[in-house]
Amino acid sequence: MPPFRGGDPGSNPGTSTNKSSLNPKESIHDLKSYHYPGGFVGGTVLDIEAIRSDFPILDRRLPNGKQLVYFDNAATSQKPQCVIDAMSDYYREYNSNAHRANHTLADEATTALEEARSAIATYFGTSPDQMIYTSGATEAINLVSYGWARENLSKDDVVVLTEMEHHADIVPWQQLSKEKGIEVRYVPIDTESFTLDMQAFEIASQGASLVCVVHTSNVLGIRNPIERIVEIAHSSGARVLLDCAQGAPHERINFDSSGVDFVAISAHKMGGPTGIGCLLVKRDAMDQMGPFMTGGSMIKTVTTDGSTFQDGHAMFETGTPRIAEAIGWGAAVRWLDCFDMQEVHSHIHDIASWTAEKISQIDGITVYGDPSRNDSSGAVSFLHDTIQSQDLALLLDEGGFAVRTGHHCAQPLMDALGVPSTNRASFWIYNTMEEAQSFVRHLESVVARFS
Repeated sequence: MPPFRGGDPGSNPGTSTNKSSLNPKESIHDLKSYHYPGGFVGGTVLDIEAIRSDFPILDRRLPNGKQLVYFDNAATSQKPQCVIDAMSDYYREYNSNAHRANHTLADEATTALEEARSAIATYFGTSPDQMIYTSGATEAINLVSYGWARENLSKDDVVVLTEMEHHADIVPWQQLSKEKGIEVRYVPIDTESFTLDMQAFEIASQGASLVCVVHTSNVLGIRNPIERIVEIAHSSGARVLLDCAQGAPHERINFDSSGVDFVAISAHKMGGPTGIGCLLVKRDAMDQMGPFMTGGSMIKTVTTDGSTFQDGHAMFETGTPRIAEAIGWGAAVRWLDCFDMQEVHSHIHDIASWTAEKISQIDGITVYGDPSRNDSSGAVSFLHDTIQSQDLALLLDEGGFAVRTGHHCAQPLMDALGVPSTNRASFWIYNTMEEAQSFVRHLESVVARFS
């Protein structure tokens, strides 16, 4: 495994900035060499076939003999071979606990864990001391609720949410309201444009202590006007928590320049493994936080009279770290760093907008959201007016197409749209227009047969 030293944010994604000089004392993970793509043909066009070759699961045929077409990327993305290899090599060659022992394997595991942290933090435009490993975006949001809000908010303080939020960014604040009497305000969406009602947002933000907003809706694919939201929130004296679980796979997040106070991210939607994510935190906000989970690793001293805690991110990383998962995520961001994310977004947007336009012309199909927007991500939510959504998903699966069905952990948004659930096709870097064309043909045939 090469040293995890990612390029500077904003540097040419196609040019490596790694300059390692190996010496005999370097540990085993420094000597590994994984395949990372060049990413471009002629420096401007994504080589999709080369990208697809990095994902072994895309060759999968389903039990009915159909070729897998994976359109459930907003739920979780598939993993490139370099991620699979990096995690397997850890378990095969230097599996050990980190930050605990002085033997060779422990040193190698600790080094790999922290080099991954450095690579991930660099990818997101910040420093490792402002990054806390979590199990994913859900734990990251709960960490803000327990670690910051419980320390800093009291009765009648205001937290602003939106109708677009994932349940992970609603339920913690409802619980805090029950416990401490905080006021929770919800900003509605405009159901005609499927965008956030910014006039209502400005009103709701007045007197708020915290604004929690999703970067990109997992249902609608809409990117919220984050820059304007941060400006309004900070002018009202509120801190901002940004849920970037859907944004990070489609856009290069630069934490330090964003002005956001907290950013929650999951690895598994951006090529990394499940079970790991992070909370990016401004230093002054981290200084205001108390411990979330307590136990080993996060302490300085423990006596029968009491305990003292570690400083900075170490206070929030309790117990055995997610070592293999961190190593895998480090490999994933290095893989993504080979690409220009604007090119990636354009590729995904072309497929999503074309698909939405074509399926909206099928009798009985309604598309929710506006995938034609330039800032929309690769999610296309839709329903048929007589074929129940779960039945439709099973019929699509019969054709080899993996899509999501349900309320997408966004029931308040479903209520606003006036539907109980939707089907959702969501696209990522390895999907192709040919797959989308095949999907549309199959959907047309299903509707013709069963509507």
